[in-house]
Amino acid sequence: MEKGEMTYSPYVSFGRTRRTRMTEPLRAMVRETVLTPSDFIYPMFVVPGKGVHKEIKSMPGIHQNSVDEAVKEAREVAKLGIPAIILFGIPAHKDEVGSEAWDPNGMVQQAVRAIKKAVKDLVVITDVCMCEYTSHGHCGIVSGDEIVNDETLELLAREALSHADAGADMVAPSDMMDGRIAVIREILDDHGYVNLPIMSYAAKYSSGYYGPFRDAAESTPKFGDRRSHQMDPANSNEAIREVELDIDEGADIVMVKPAGPYLDIIRRVKDEFGMPTAAYQVSGEFSMIKAAAKNGWIDHDRVMMESLIGIKRAGADMILTYFAKEAARLLRK
Repeated sequence: MEKGEMTYSPYVSFGRTRRTRMTEPLRAMVRETVLTPSDFIYPMFVVPGKGVHKEIKSMPGIHQNSVDEAVKEAREVAKLGIPAIILFGIPAHKDEVGSEAWDPNGMVQQAVRAIKKAVKDLVVITDVCMCEYTSHGHCGIVSGDEIVNDETLELLAREALSHADAGADMVAPSDMMDGRIAVIREILDDHGYVNLPIMSYAAKYSSGYYGPFRDAAESTPKFGDRRSHQMDPANSNEAIREVELDIDEGADIVMVKPAGPYLDIIRRVKDEFGMPTAAYQVSGEFSMIKAAAKNGWIDHDRVMMESLIGIKRAGADMILTYFAKEAARLLRK
């Protein structure tokens, strides 16, 4: 080799994608998906009484709260930069038609008024369904062994209107009855709530991941299951039809539930419609991570954040998650 002659590595033509992974500042510069606390919606469970802050055994760190305690937690949520909560109510008394669901002094209605007074900038969303309120634990009126559709719609509309009257910023029907978005939109508009958005549980699957939630909401069915109205986990095209129907009926935000096992559905919905898309990381997803971490099998914080990034990467604009407070604290660091 003559002096000054240049030599070339045989590997010079390789793509060096590792170059932008070598340090954290470099990784941050090229990061495609970024989580912030503003991506989260925090679910809360409201129960009768005062000073009640009862941990749910199957959901470590998550509590049933009386209204006064719910206000305290709502303040904490807002301070963490989380923009919204969603409220689920557990009534003092249940009956066949879930009449406390639309009671002006029901648990959700009381909580909405108290939280909106105390934490004005927090978006308060309310779950609209019957399962927490009915003595049989189903999402609508029962006739024999059937959860009937059309008779249930009027009650869901009354419930949604009562939440709007209490001051809710958004209602979120989770029942999966056919036509409920149209009926709720109509009653809200007729009563002057034309600017109140609806976040529809548009593609809600009949999932085994809901178990811990039923402990939290005390809504386990007394008989049968919910497969007649919630979606079959095997179906993808059906989810697109369900979402399209809800958009046509007036939904402003569409939701996929659960999130983790249905990332493909989140992506399809986002690509197909370009609508604001929510995903619910449900109780079973939360509790599995908690249990595995408790046993030392996984790194809790790392897996928590990876699961949330995966949901956002799939196309979710907002994530309903019981990890919201923990994840927000990590992100604020």
